[in-house]
Amino acid sequence: MKLPAELKYAPTHEWSRREADGTLTVGITDHAQSTLGDVVFVQLPEIGRSVKAGEEIAMIESVKAASGIHAPVGGSIIAINQAVVDAPESVNDDAYAAWMFVIQPADPAAYDALLDAAAYEAMAE
Repeated sequence: MKLPAELKYAPTHEWSRREADGTLTVGITDHAQSTLGDVVFVQLPEIGRSVKAGEEIAMIESVKAASGIHAPVGGSIIAINQAVVDAPESVNDDAYAAWMFVIQPADPAAYDALLDAAAYEAMAE
């Protein structure tokens, strides 16, 4: 399982990266994309939407299943990755390059409560 150590992880299989401006870039984990199989569709949240931690805010579909994508922290959606919508298979190519959306966290400390790579790996096994 590919798990970059510099990222944080949610139990619902999303990864988060804190950017220099305090925002969080979010995508799904390599484990999640490999479980889903060939991704054929991605629906992302609207920019400006306020979200709660754990809320299902996006959808990803593969040839095998559909799955929700959850907000790892509460806050506001400030950007989406249209390239993933246009080429959903990019999630299978590199789940950590194919980010989904950017959140401005309501509470910046919420990021620190997410799982580190070792804790996520233990949970996902």
